[in-house]
Amino acid sequence: MKPTLLFLTALALLGLTVAVAQERDPGQTFEALRRRLDTDLDGKISESEFPRGRAAFRRLDRDRDGFLTAADFARAETKPAAPATPEREWTAEEVDFFEKKVRPALAANCYECHSATAEKLRGGLRVDGRDQLLAGGSSGPAIVPGNADDSLMIQAVRRTSADLEMPPKKTLAEDVVKDLERWIAMGAPWPRVKAGAATEKLAKAPLDVAKARQFWAFQAPKRATPPATKDAAWAWCDADRFLLAAMEKQGVAPVADADDRTWLRRVAFDLTGLPPTPEELAAFDADRSPKRFDAAVDRLLASPAFGERWGRHWLDVARYAESSGKDSNVLYPQAWRYRDWVIAAMNADMPYDAFVRAQIAGDLLPAKDDEERAKNLVATGYLAVGSKGHNTRDPRQFQLDVADEQIDAVGQGLLGVTLACARCHDHKYDPIPTEDYYALAGIFLSTETRYGTYRGPGNIQPGELIELPARSSAPAGPTMEPATRAVLQRVRDQAQRIVDEAKDEPRTRAGEGDKKTGVEKKKDGVDLFRIKSAREQVAMLDDLFARFDEQGRALPENKLAMGAVEGQPRDIAVLDRGELDKPGAIAPRGMPQVLRTEANAKIAKGSGRKELADWIAAKENPLTARVWANRVWLHLFGTGLVRSPENFGSTGQAPDHPELLDALALDLVANGWSTKKLVRALVLSHAYRLASTSDPRHAKIDPDAITRWRMPDRRLEAEAIRDAMLSVAGTLQKDPPVGSPAGTFEGVLRRDELVQTITRERPVRSVYLPMLRDHLPDALDAFDAPDSAFVTGDRDETSVATQALFLMNDPDVMRTADAFADRLLARKGSDDERVAYAFELAFGRAPSSSELGAVRQFLKDFEKLAAKPEKKEDGGRDRRGARDRLRDRAGDADALPISDPRRAAWSAFAQSLFECAEFRSLG
Repeated sequence: MKPTLLFLTALALLGLTVAVAQERDPGQTFEALRRRLDTDLDGKISESEFPRGRAAFRRLDRDRDGFLTAADFARAETKPAAPATPEREWTAEEVDFFEKKVRPALAANCYECHSATAEKLRGGLRVDGRDQLLAGGSSGPAIVPGNADDSLMIQAVRRTSADLEMPPKKTLAEDVVKDLERWIAMGAPWPRVKAGAATEKLAKAPLDVAKARQFWAFQAPKRATPPATKDAAWAWCDADRFLLAAMEKQGVAPVADADDRTWLRRVAFDLTGLPPTPEELAAFDADRSPKRFDAAVDRLLASPAFGERWGRHWLDVARYAESSGKDSNVLYPQAWRYRDWVIAAMNADMPYDAFVRAQIAGDLLPAKDDEERAKNLVATGYLAVGSKGHNTRDPRQFQLDVADEQIDAVGQGLLGVTLACARCHDHKYDPIPTEDYYALAGIFLSTETRYGTYRGPGNIQPGELIELPARSSAPAGPTMEPATRAVLQRVRDQAQRIVDEAKDEPRTRAGEGDKKTGVEKKKDGVDLFRIKSAREQVAMLDDLFARFDEQGRALPENKLAMGAVEGQPRDIAVLDRGELDKPGAIAPRGMPQVLRTEANAKIAKGSGRKELADWIAAKENPLTARVWANRVWLHLFGTGLVRSPENFGSTGQAPDHPELLDALALDLVANGWSTKKLVRALVLSHAYRLASTSDPRHAKIDPDAITRWRMPDRRLEAEAIRDAMLSVAGTLQKDPPVGSPAGTFEGVLRRDELVQTITRERPVRSVYLPMLRDHLPDALDAFDAPDSAFVTGDRDETSVATQALFLMNDPDVMRTADAFADRLLARKGSDDERVAYAFELAFGRAPSSSELGAVRQFLKDFEKLAAKPEKKEDGGRDRRGARDRLRDRAGDADALPISDPRRAAWSAFAQSLFECAEFRSLG
């Protein structure tokens, strides 16, 4: 056998495996390579002569002399094999990401040639196991955990080299490539498989439903009697009794209570997302009634801000956004209606079971009038706002992907079960066989998802909207601002010029397009691709303009909404590995077997969404009330009783206090599924009243405070930080806006000018800011706003330098600090009184004497600095204040100058308060 150049190079990259060594010794292999690669005939192979890259060359160049010789190959042969990359314990979130994003991609695109079931294994590579990927094939290890750029798999799917392009006959979607990159950057998590089991050919046994139901999450909640405690007087409610018993068992004790102002600031932010005003703090101090805590909670629960705060919590779970994300990022102009419905439902304390039913099957619920009918239709926007790949060419694949996203949202968001992990195979850990997945998929594929997008460039999967009853009070939509109209008009005019120019030019035939742009390469004529795209854009914008009057007001006949309606009922086949062209047995629509009962076993007619909604919202369902009660606890205490709020399965966290969780779930149902009653009970508990101070003795026993012997220090979420800045500055517009700026646009987010127009800063509550996938507002992006492609119940909380830099340099933060300074300077009184008022606004407390002295000195020093001109390079003087010069460096061309040094000093002081950790945290 005479090895080819590619084969010999592959041998070098593999380090001359034992199997190869049996055919050719290291010297022979080197000689074969040298004859083909040694172009300068010096008897050695230099790095420039080596075709496979610097990293591979250096792995073989053992003596680091810059050349490959026979000696290097001999060392490679005798060197012991490197140990396998150690596999750590993967988190539930990492495994879930793999099962939802990576395994389906590998199964759909790679298994046919690179798995244990491939008819002919290509390149010696298997990708159906982590060990197999690390071992690699003829070109070396396929992945380098933690380093996507150096992983051959990523190089192949990026198709950056003509010698390494996979899959061979198609290019993977950009979002799939990004998922693979992210997975490898995580360390390539892969669920552990029992030793001796084939990676993808595990023996399939029938689901033992009775055994599966023994798992705690699938058993009905049980009411336990709170245990007796030594300090009976400390507990004010059953939740306190369960927690105190756990503390006493662990040998820890609760810390002292927080002071009244700390508690009021905590509960104000937790219930409304806004700080208490100095006037509210003073009134609370003056009220010595034992009922003042109850009164404060009732006032906050009744505030419209409660719905805005808790509505935002739900929108994280509902993966709410106003564009599709993925490779084309198409706008969803009517998504805001769903957002507003969620906020209104929270303020009305809509029973949680009804809240769930409306979002799954609102179009199928009875309504007493057009008003209720409109609300029910809007509620189904829950099923429509998820991320979608609008450039997916196969409509069947697009529909299946939409259904998969809906299953994932319902599974993790409402049930705490990772149902979508069963798309390609039986769930690896939970009792969800593939048949159950496709039984649910049939329900959603029997449903028409209405998301409302035009066919055009970047969107080959358009969709319709739902018409709302004309007699409902639903607003027609937002007003189109003049600046928005001007931007869109320029886009339309550019497209119209392309169409007009085409009338005077010879047209080319519709030939093969450019690989990257889709534009036909011709020297003469106008290509049909470009003309068609321009015509579609003109038609889309003309239709958009027709929905507004001359003043930019939305016309009343345009009451449209995203959502879901009934489609053609159908059962679908189980797809082998999730592949459309490999259908198996038909899976009748229905519920997962482990949760199936006689009442929900069959679907009588229609899609089955009504039955699905009733089953999820049933009080007998062991998951729904637990999952929501856990989410409520999480938002008040920092972590859930189940610390994996989207995963109550076997790879999730078991509850810290299972009896307490069951008690909360049962209380939720007993109180009419009232969220406000559950919130009220918890914030009036003794556990919630505790300070966040630590005790070294208790911290040694229970460092994570799992027993809740103290309240945690918590950083505010991004929205609360931004809203608090606007609130203390006095610039926050508390009246909700009508609609969203995204509601006056259509199409794909390709132009920076469009994105900037939509996302420009507006002084409204953050929940009303346009939420575009991949284009979050800077203030939210800086402080860990979630990725709306996923269900998010517990946000990440990072502490990075860019957050401090944002607070120091962002133009909008500077403007808000200016307004804060103006508010302080407008107050009558001394500067010390102004400083005290600033501390009350920002921190809910008075400054200490040392803080007051430090601020005095700061204001004095900064005022001198602001008044001092700066030398210019030409020898002149810049007479503007130092703060204006800092603005120049921050790139804030729109900021108003601060010519008054006193105002500049107070603005810098105000901004320094925003930068304090105390401002953005709850103690």
